[in-house]
This record gives sequence, structure tokens and C-alpha cells, in this order.
Amino acid sequence: MGYNVDFHSASLPMIADSLGLWKKNGVDIELLKFTNGPLQVQALEAGSLEFGYIGPGALWLPMAGRSKIIALNALSFSDRIIAQPPLKSLSALKGKKVGVPSGSTGEMILRLALESEGMALTDVNVLAMDPSTIVAAFSSGQIDAAGIWYPLAGTIKKAVPELNELAKDADFASKVSFPSAFVTRDVIIQKDSEMVAKVVGVLKEAQDFRANNVQRAVEITGERLGIAPETLKLEATGLLTSKELEKLTKDGTVEKWLNVLEAMFRSFGHSEKFLPVSDYYKRQFYAE
Repeated sequence: MGYNVDFHSASLPMIADSLGLWKKNGVDIELLKFTNGPLQVQALEAGSLEFGYIGPGALWLPMAGRSKIIALNALSFSDRIIAQPPLKSLSALKGKKVGVPSGSTGEMILRLALESEGMALTDVNVLAMDPSTIVAAFSSGQIDAAGIWYPLAGTIKKAVPELNELAKDADFASKVSFPSAFVTRDVIIQKDSEMVAKVVGVLKEAQDFRANNVQRAVEITGERLGIAPETLKLEATGLLTSKELEKLTKDGTVEKWLNVLEAMFRSFGHSEKFLPVSDYYKRQFYAE
């Protein structure tokens, strides 16, 4: 199973590992570190992962048939558009160098922010960068702005404390919900649905622990990632229990979230063809 070095991505697999939930449920797991969701989907497609994690900005990949969602994770509020101190507005980004991890939540939040100002990606100089490269490039002044998430945004802020946060997920929450998700390959579901169900069961148990023990969840994840818990706690929002997500799955709310995101991704030009929600969100594993 893949994970990224942030709270939303790493907390459930790390909590499950710390509490012995994988072993208790008969799942022999190996956790592999990645820098973003699209890279995990590539690893799934290459057969080097059975399970992965994607943030909301990469949900267009399962929508386009490039993985299957087996469980939602949480609602994201950790993405930011940050700019160097002299740049105080989104309109000031026109023609500036903006680093984003391609196809990720960083690109998503940049597109949404620019559109809110009547601008488009073509109005800025977008540079596709790995997240760690963005940290170094912004901190050294090589780029003017970035679409990035916490805790990386917090790391950058330590190097450039006067930076400006120009936009965040919460700015668009009245129109769009930003769920993150765990994904797998279709062949895994076909060959071993019992194992997939066990993995989802572990994730749900870890979700309940995380929602009911936020501080301890932050501590466990911080210890495993080597990141100060106070840095990760900024991300520890939008957390839901398994019962809440079961209800939202069964009553159609999750499908509405995904349909709104699909319309947004269509406007971004991410794919010529998207699948129906029932084809890529295998809700039976979570709802049962």
C-alpha cells in the first residue's frame, strides 16, 4: 500500500500498523512512501502496488478508468496557493512562475483559484514539479508561487515566513467537496475481493480511532513520518467516522460529491471520457 508524507494520506495505514489492526485482520501489508497520488496510480498500473492513496485533485484518474476507489478517507482542507511576499493577490500571479505537482490537488486548487479571478492556467507560467522540488524552489526564490499542501506548505513557511496564502480548499467548500480516497486495481478486486474487504475493514477501524482520538492519531503519524505532531495537526480536519461515511455513501451524498468533481475535471480538460460513478467507486466494500 502506498502513502504520501502527510497526515490525511499516512494516518490510517500508520494507525492500523501501530495498533496491530493489519495483523489482527489477517492482512500482510508493506507500506511504501510516495510523493503524490498520481505516482501511486502509475505504480498500481505497473503492478507494483495493490493499494494506493489519492487526494481530491487526483480523483479524475479513477473517473477515467485508471483505478478503482474502495474507500473514502476524509475531506481535505490542507491545500494552498502560496506566493512570495511581494505577491499579495491571485491577479498578481499573471505571467509568474507557479510550481505544481501535475494532476494533483496542487493543480486543482490553482485552477479553481485562477478561475475565481476570471483567469486560466495559460495566464501563469506553470512549472510541473515534484512536491519536494517545490519546497526547495520556493524556499530559494526560484519560483514565484506554488500549489501545494500541508505539511509541505508549513515547511516552506518556516523558510519564507512572510509568504502569502492566496487561496485554500475552504474558499470553495460551499460548491465543491474535496474527499480523498484509497484505490486499487480492478484485477485485485476480481481476484481477491475478500482481501479487499479486509483492507477496507482495517481502514474503517483506523478511521474511527482517528476521529475519536485526534491528538493520538497525530502523534502516531508524526512518529512514523518523522514530522513534528504540531505540524501535522494543522491537517487534522475534515475527519469522519466509518458510520458517517457509510451513511453518506448509502444516501447518495458521496456520489453527488464525485459528480460535482467530475464536472470540474471535465472543465479542466483532464479526460475525454469519464466512467459512471458505479463503475469506479466500488461502494459495496465500504457500505457493507
